[in-house]
Formats: sequence, structure tokens, C-alpha cells
Amino acid sequence: MASEEELFANIDALLEEEPQLPPPAERARLREAAGITQARLAQALKSTVQTVKNYENGRSEPKSPRLEAYQRLLKAWAAKYPAHGAPALPAPPAAPQPAMVPNTFAGPATPEPARTAAPAQAPAAPVSSARPAGQTASSSSRRPAAKKAAAPPTDPRFPHGPLAVLDGDGSAYATGGIVLDCPATTVPDLVEWTLKESGLGAAKLNRYGKDSDPLIVLTATAAVKLGLPERLEGHEQRRSLRLSEDHPVVRQVAKAKWQLTQRGFGPWARIYRKAQGRERQCVQLAILSWDALDERSWPGVAEMESADIARLLGVYAQRVITPRGSTAVSGLELMTAMRPPTKAVQDPSTGNWVSGYNPGSLGTEPMDPAPPEATPEHPVVVNSGWTGGFLNEEAYQWVRSVDTLSDEECTLPWAVGLDLNTAFLAAAARLVVGLSAPDHFHAPTFNPKIPGSWLADLSHIDLDPRLPSPFTPDGSRPTGPAWYQTHTLAYAQELGHDVHPIEAYLRRETGAYLDPWHDRLKNAYVDTLADLGVTRDLTDAEFLAAMEHHKQRDPALAAVLAAIKATVKGGVGKLRERPQGKHYKQGETWPALSRPTWRPDIRAAVISKARVNMHRKLNNMAKLTGLYPLAVLSDCVVYPSPGTSPLDFLPYAASGKPQPGGFRLGPTPGLAKLEGVQSMLWAVDLMEKGLNPARHIKGGDAVLDEGE
Repeated sequence: MASEEELFANIDALLEEEPQLPPPAERARLREAAGITQARLAQALKSTVQTVKNYENGRSEPKSPRLEAYQRLLKAWAAKYPAHGAPALPAPPAAPQPAMVPNTFAGPATPEPARTAAPAQAPAAPVSSARPAGQTASSSSRRPAAKKAAAPPTDPRFPHGPLAVLDGDGSAYATGGIVLDCPATTVPDLVEWTLKESGLGAAKLNRYGKDSDPLIVLTATAAVKLGLPERLEGHEQRRSLRLSEDHPVVRQVAKAKWQLTQRGFGPWARIYRKAQGRERQCVQLAILSWDALDERSWPGVAEMESADIARLLGVYAQRVITPRGSTAVSGLELMTAMRPPTKAVQDPSTGNWVSGYNPGSLGTEPMDPAPPEATPEHPVVVNSGWTGGFLNEEAYQWVRSVDTLSDEECTLPWAVGLDLNTAFLAAAARLVVGLSAPDHFHAPTFNPKIPGSWLADLSHIDLDPRLPSPFTPDGSRPTGPAWYQTHTLAYAQELGHDVHPIEAYLRRETGAYLDPWHDRLKNAYVDTLADLGVTRDLTDAEFLAAMEHHKQRDPALAAVLAAIKATVKGGVGKLRERPQGKHYKQGETWPALSRPTWRPDIRAAVISKARVNMHRKLNNMAKLTGLYPLAVLSDCVVYPSPGTSPLDFLPYAASGKPQPGGFRLGPTPGLAKLEGVQSMLWAVDLMEKGLNPARHIKGGDAVLDEGE
């Protein structure tokens, strides 16, 4: 006979097993007896109607912590509505609520009426990578952190938001704390589930645009479960790697009559079928373990829990766009989403509605640049034999000559770096660019309102050597005729110099193409900073204090902020994407040239305006304070200072308000923030070696990446 210890051990083993649910048919009976619809139950469980149906027909079972919540509800119903007319037992007393309830079951035991969804424009609350109480690091079911997520979408077609992060246990973490059960075991199954059952997607950003395709982010365990390798290995950069065409998953996709884009099956894979009528059939995949979210643009995200990744990507999708690739790709996609190339127009001859050009956009066809706007390897240059020089509108990389330092400057103890918030985004505001092909003119009269490229000689202009020249990226004085973008020549006029172009390539049709792109990204940047405690109503001292700790306040939202900044720089850089691959030969075309958004002239206009804006502030600062910079790198300038704070040298009026024209502190794009402090001796030592102090203060962040 078994001993008491053996019996108790067996009972303890039973108690440690997962809670058991009644049979599927009984679950449905209890719900119907309570008069609760599947939709209301799905809302209470933070799930979907299809998932509830699966519970009630035996296709799937809930996972913790939804399992415990569902069991609690069914037990209460079973006591109230017993089978076969048996008398109802008194309901057990309600268990005390824990201090923190996991967001996967944020509702009460009995469903409550649906709440009105918040507007999509409402600011998102901070995101956190912290786990709810009671969850350990080894828990197989990752739960959302108990903080409020981004405002839920209002479009009824996409009730679960724009994206989900899929774990290996089949849990798909969507925005708003919703966790979906995904039964897919192959990539084609995942695509079908995403389009038919997930309720994922996002509404178009412009009335003439297209809805955003749903995004599924795969963790390493999910990728392996679907038959994908955990890592992509090879000699190239991981983001450039692709699965081979004979890989079993690629064959599965083809066998199921799905297609891959020309990019193949890489870290960002698009799987689609041709649209049926107005219904798009396309799903975007991102594989985390293949470095889809690279550390430069999404710092720390790869190490976060799935629920937190879903929440922060949801904030980015709500405020910017559902990611389509790297932040550079997303920046370019946002331009097209905000200014769609076509719209429906009525054919006067037939009365039918057809696709037509959308005024203010770049259209559907790529456009050849003027020879000086192109790159040396471009077919326009190689095939024409062009030798007339090129536009060189790049960001500042300037170091002041040590010989120009005064004794007073050398006695100042500190070198303080100021960084302009998203300077290139600020330059895109109200920026008029060309929309038509360039026309060639000889000896034209300069007009600062016409965008284009002008050949002019500015070498006669003599400027203060303590400031960089506004006409060259390295700050040196021009040595002869060179090509300049309109804003550069207009600034020469602003400084009081005559401008007489020798020739020009100008565009007759113009427009503020980037305005809606700028507005959306500016709002995203300012709103995300505000969520991190950096608001517009702070004093300068409060602003500096808030900026010092904003990344520690919420690392996940800080990652969103970094991604927004990378979207700006990457999007501008993509306007002149260079050829990639060691097998490329000069004169050949490359994939980026097939895009209407391959527009090096627009990139040059943004950078020219940003550099001119920087020089204008440098010039005004010299007039207001007598201070001259030590170095400038892109949007960062280093000044000698008597103290460690910008408040020690920035110009303020007697009233305490910042003087207009110089650098001002604040969270708005174009305003400045403290970037770093070093000793003046350290800065002078770097300058003597020909190195840029701003590069070391900023960590080298100066390039508008053209190759992502």
C-alpha cells in the first residue's frame, strides 16, 4: 500500500499541473447561458473573436496568463449555470486582486461594455521593458509590461493595430496589450493567418494613398519554428544577406502561389500576391535575429521582451509609418505615403475613373538628374562624357585653424558641444523643390525662388576665417567656379555679395514636396520627447536637466526617438542612394534609379539649407556674443565656454529671454541641446592634430546614409 508521503507527492504533482478547462462544447454552453457574445468575451480576454471560436471548437487552447483568467470565468459560470438543471452552487468569494494584473488580461472576470477607442492622434504613454509582477526571466510566456500603450486604432478593419511580434509559442503580441494566438507552423500559413484572421493593418496616411500592409516581427524562436535559420551567415553585411532560392521556406512560399519581391527573403521580406480588385494581399516580415532592427537606429530593442517591442513599434507606426525595412527605407516610404504619386481622375472622353497624376507629387516615373547633380558612376554622366564638375552640397566637417584662436579663448576652461535637434528635418520645412525635369540655361539671372543647380564663382568672397565658409562642406574658401544649390547662392546674396551664374540646370514646376513628411516627423519627434518629459514649456535650465535623463526615464521610448531621428537622416540620404555590391561597373544602372524618389537634387536642397541655417546662427552668435566656434560636424557645433553649460555663453536679453538669431535651447527641430562637454585643452589638442572635436563629442554621427 502506498505511503502517506507518496500520496501527498502525487497530489502535489496534480496541483502543480496547468489548470484544466471544461470541454470545448461546455465552454460554449456556459458562455451562451450567461448571455455573453463571443465578441464581448474576446474583449474581456484581450483577444479576438476568432480565438474565442477556436477555444470553443477545440482548435486551440489558451496560454498563461489568459488560461487562468478564462478558467476563473468558466468556474464562476459553471457555479451559476450548472448543466442538466442541477441546482446552482453559491459562487465562491472573489479572490483578492493582485497589486498588478498582467495586461494580457486587463479586464475583469466578467466582460464589461466596450469603451470608445481613443483618437489615433493621442500621444502614446511611455513604454517599458519591465515585466509584470510574478513573471520571471525564464518564463516562456512573455507578458506585456503594465504600462499604458499607444492609443488603439480606430479603423474597424484593423482592430488589432498595424503589427504583431510573434514568439515561438504562437503568441503574437499586438499593440494595446492584445495577445493573439497564431497557429501557423509554416511561413505560408503565417501569411494566410495574418491576412484572414489577425485583424492587423493600418489605414492610409493620405486620401489617395494605400493602406499599410500588416507587419509580423519574428523572434528567433518563431523563426526557427517556421523553418527559418536562427541567423543568416555570410561574408556580406547581414542586412544584405538573403535565403537561397532553393531553401525549403522559399520553395514553400512559391508552392503556395505567393511571391517575394526582388529583395528576396532577407531580414525584411515582403510576401504578396497580385491584388484582387482593391484588396491588397501583402504581408511584411521582419526577423529580429537577422538584425532587422539594427542597433544604430533601434538601440537596445533587440534585447527587449516581445510585448515591449510590439508596443514601441506600435508607437512608431502610429506616429510615423508601419516599418517597411530599415529606418532609411521607412523614411523614403513615408514621403510617398504622404504624397502619393497618383489619384483617381475622370476621363472626359469615357467618363470612367482612371489613375492620374497627383499634383505636388513626384509622379510614377523616375527622372534623370542634371549631369552636375548626378554621381560620377551614373549613366547620365558616363554616357554623355560629362566633365563639368558636380554639385558638392554636403554637411559641415570643419575644424577651425588653431592659429586663429585668441588668448582669451585659450584661457576658457571648457569646450561645449551644441547639437541642433533634427537639423535636416527643420531644413525640409517649407522647402520648395523641383517637380519636373531640369532645363539647361546659359548665363541666367539668379532667382532665389527657383530650385536648381547653378555654376558660379564665389572665390572672391572674403569672410571671417574664424567661421567656416558657408559655400563648402569643409568650410574652406572656394577656389574657382563650382556648382551650388539655390539656397547656397541665395545666402551669398543675403550676405551682400553679387551673384552672376555662368550656367544653370533649373526646374519649371516646383512645390513643397516634403512639407507633409516634415510635419508628420516633427510631430512624432516632439510628441515622443514630451512623453519622455521634455516639453516645450520648460525653461532652458529645466530643458537641459530633462534632456540629461530622458533616455533613462524610458529606454523603449528613447529607442523610438532614435528611430525617428534615423528616419529623417536615412530618408534624406536615400534620395541619392549609391550602387552597392563589388560587381558594379560605372555606367550601369542600379535598382535605386528606377524609383521616382531617386532625387539627388532634393537631397542637395535639404543639406544646403541646413548648412546655410547653421552658418547663419554661427554668424549671429559672433555678432551677439563675440564667440566663434572651434569646430562644426554636421549639426553639432563646439564652442569655448567659461562653464560646462550652454547657459554660460548663449545670448540672453535682460529679461532672461533668448536673443533671436543665435542658438536657442528647446525640444523643437532646429533648436539646440547640449551634446557634450570636454576640456578646452583637449579640444585644442585635437584641432592641432587636424581632428574634429565635434566628431568625438557626438561619436561620429554625421553622415546621411545613402546605402541602407
